[in-house]
Amino acid sequence: MQSDWLVGIDLGGTKTEVILIDRQSNEHFRKRVSTPVGDYRATLEVIHSLVLTAESKAGESGLPVGVGIPGSISGITGKVKNGNSIWLNGQLMKDDLSTLLERPVTVTNDANCLALSEATDGAGKNHNVVFAAILGTGCGAGISVNGRILPGPNGVAGEWGHNPLAWMPQVELDQRPCFCGRRGCNETFLSGTGLSLTHKRLHGQSLPAKTITEKASHGDKSAAETLNQYLDHLARGLAAVINVLDPDIIVLGGGMSNAVQIYQELPERLPLYVFGGECDTPIVRAVHGDSSGVRGAAWLGREE
Repeated sequence: MQSDWLVGIDLGGTKTEVILIDRQSNEHFRKRVSTPVGDYRATLEVIHSLVLTAESKAGESGLPVGVGIPGSISGITGKVKNGNSIWLNGQLMKDDLSTLLERPVTVTNDANCLALSEATDGAGKNHNVVFAAILGTGCGAGISVNGRILPGPNGVAGEWGHNPLAWMPQVELDQRPCFCGRRGCNETFLSGTGLSLTHKRLHGQSLPAKTITEKASHGDKSAAETLNQYLDHLARGLAAVINVLDPDIIVLGGGMSNAVQIYQELPERLPLYVFGGECDTPIVRAVHGDSSGVRGAAWLGREE
């Protein structure tokens, strides 16, 4: 008999969170602990412990488990790749967790979890194709089609953050080195870190992204100029997605998604870059906010 319970794990660079939900979207338990940075085996044990704690709250064992990670699983080797939590890279994490928990475990990128969460019972509910982007310290995205994640055969569907920002001169791209080894990636422009870099380049001042958006809201001319350029960059980045995927809706998460100017101004800016000169794609904030990652991880277990 199918259990009504689902367990999700959101493995972050500094914090790891577990959630217990039922199949009607109700949350019953949540706990967050520190991630054992740099220690792969200890990371597995933390996940194991959190799953057992959630199961004790449910009064059942062997529950479906989904895990969102800051990386992806290679379809060729089965190992973690592209993770900015570098101690995960090269590890057979899916297999190791399945062995440790004595059941199948679904593991995917945390941006895929955002997409699945918002497509299931969030801003993207009742939309067939959902593109969900994280605009945080980094920049990534996931795609949901008909309520299911689209991972792609290489496990990189939605890895929009590591394409070069569209319609930018090469000299601008060259001045934005990315951790992936290339230059001019969307992440170097569209993340909160990218906004801070833009401000420093324009005004010679290092400020956190949140401070820049707040100062812009209060009429600071320098911050407003920086944010205006950021919005142009974001319009270019999202227009490139629309020109390829043309999703039914674009959902934004991460710290930069809280900038209200995005939702006020992008509808006018996107047609400047979308092929054909018109665009009515809704750009909305994630309903579940910071909870979308762990909720999406739980919904992964439904797929298993």
